[in-house]
Amino acid sequence: MTSQKTLLPVDYYRLPFCQPEGGPKMDHENLGEFLAGDRIESSPYRINMKVDMYCEQLCISNLGRGEQKGVSPNKMVRAIRKNYHNNWIVDNIPAASKVEDDTTVTTRYWQGFPVGFIAKDTKRAYVHNHVNIEVQYHSVETEPDKGRIVRFTVEPFSIKHDFEASADDDDAEEGTVKGFKVADITNPIESCNPGMSAKQHTRYEMVYARGREPQPASGRVLFTYDVIWNENPDLHWASRWDIYLSMDNAIPAKVHWLSILNSLVIVVVLSAMIGAILVRNLRRDFGRYNRLASDEEKAEDLEEFGWKLVHADVFRPPSFSPLLLAVCCGTGAQLFCMSILTVLFSAMGFLSPSNRGALIMAQLLLYVLMGSVAGYVTSRLYKTFKGKSWQKATAAVAFGFPGICFGLFIIMNIVALSQGSSDAVPVTTMIVLLVLWFGISTPLVFFGAYFGYKQEAIEFPVNTSSIPRQIPDQPWFMSVPFSLMVGGILPFGACFVELYFILASVWTDQYYYVFAFLLLVFGILIITCAEITVLFNYFQLTGENYHWWWRSFTTAGSTGIYVFLYSFVYFKQLEANAFATYVLYFGYMGLASLGLFLMTGCVGVMSCLLFNKTIFGSIKID
Repeated sequence: MTSQKTLLPVDYYRLPFCQPEGGPKMDHENLGEFLAGDRIESSPYRINMKVDMYCEQLCISNLGRGEQKGVSPNKMVRAIRKNYHNNWIVDNIPAASKVEDDTTVTTRYWQGFPVGFIAKDTKRAYVHNHVNIEVQYHSVETEPDKGRIVRFTVEPFSIKHDFEASADDDDAEEGTVKGFKVADITNPIESCNPGMSAKQHTRYEMVYARGREPQPASGRVLFTYDVIWNENPDLHWASRWDIYLSMDNAIPAKVHWLSILNSLVIVVVLSAMIGAILVRNLRRDFGRYNRLASDEEKAEDLEEFGWKLVHADVFRPPSFSPLLLAVCCGTGAQLFCMSILTVLFSAMGFLSPSNRGALIMAQLLLYVLMGSVAGYVTSRLYKTFKGKSWQKATAAVAFGFPGICFGLFIIMNIVALSQGSSDAVPVTTMIVLLVLWFGISTPLVFFGAYFGYKQEAIEFPVNTSSIPRQIPDQPWFMSVPFSLMVGGILPFGACFVELYFILASVWTDQYYYVFAFLLLVFGILIITCAEITVLFNYFQLTGENYHWWWRSFTTAGSTGIYVFLYSFVYFKQLEANAFATYVLYFGYMGLASLGLFLMTGCVGVMSCLLFNKTIFGSIKID
């Protein structure tokens, strides 16, 4: 069961629902399902292929004491007030939710169906104790007597059954379930009346007929269900997931296209600025720096100005912690390779939501396997910075960001355990994560670092002087706060629409399957980060400020800061008010924003490094 108010999924049988004979059995789940908080268990509902069932009785359950002022409500009432939804599965298809009123019928293909509802007039909680299970099937062409399930819909109702249970039905304790399957209903609706000559399925008109009342979420409750089979000759088994992935076209494709067009406008404007400013200015600079001075100019001894003056300092190692910058760039390169491969495989259709947990497993395994990239990038940069503590640098990239992730994951796990959430990961899964970290990722980091240190340091087109040049006073628009503010807002503006849909997928259980759009937006994000960083880098060098290493990293990385700030805006939509929810949401959003900060920061450094090598290799140095 999931809720937008708590963001903490809980086990279905934590509430006093009917249980199967012998107790619920857990389905075998992969690592991704455990990490996502999915727990698939067996149910007591008996469904036979192509066999309709009419008001089948499931069991009698005692939901607990009624709602009273000054008295703590029972578990069911608390779950209904927290807006928990059931998530059922038949043949690996999630349940769509059908909701009726006097004029409309609405079917929703995400978030399951609600446990109950709060009455608008009395503000009391009522439980959905009856469901219409509607299953559509497609007959197999070669074997007409067989069918494949292609659609699964649940329509919940709240029906107050007055009943007399079997004679051996002792009063059940609160929160316990009595497994009687037959009871005499004294006020049956038409579908539950055995005296009716023709069987009927439960309909909206029956449930809301005059004199009928919904079932309060308290006391002894009879749970019933209908099963309705319908053949759908037009829907094939291979296409059964399409309506779920598109969410019944709830979000038209043109929204994503408009997002991409918005992003492309930003890229075109940035590219035009670079074309107008950089290309024109650089051509003028190259012409001025490379032409031979005339005798008159030598006599006048005209003073040079511009970025050529810092040629002896531009490739000087960063003044603040070269080791930390190398580690951050290595981790960013690892995250970049993981992200681009995951999005690429998803866009190619290898990671479908129908394969539960596949996306998380792919991200985790690709991150582990890209450890060699992190080690190689860190070692090459650190050797270029003339660093000597190579063991410390390699250990820092192997244990730094993964250690932060695992430490935060432990805290989140403790919070989930304290709330009784199925988000809590078992000890065995923790051990698997540690094996992936220490058994695969760490050796690959050292393996990549070994080859990185074997390589020569990155060669620069100009030599670095032994004495640093004094940096003149800089204008306000070249300060760090300004570059952080402007450097992050343009890349964020290029991707925030897709970010909204991704957050909706993560936090409100909606499906996100437009990975082709995401691949385009991801490419636009990287290009925008590179262009805005190169532009600021040129202005900085023109101002004779050669401390560009960290500036380029933070300018591009500030996109992650904007994403974290946007998470505060998005949080208002979730209606969450529990402390555990705040910890869970902002903890994971902070971690994701940190990963984006490192990834885009690495893109900024590499872009500026390439740009600086190119322009300083194109001029003559006396």
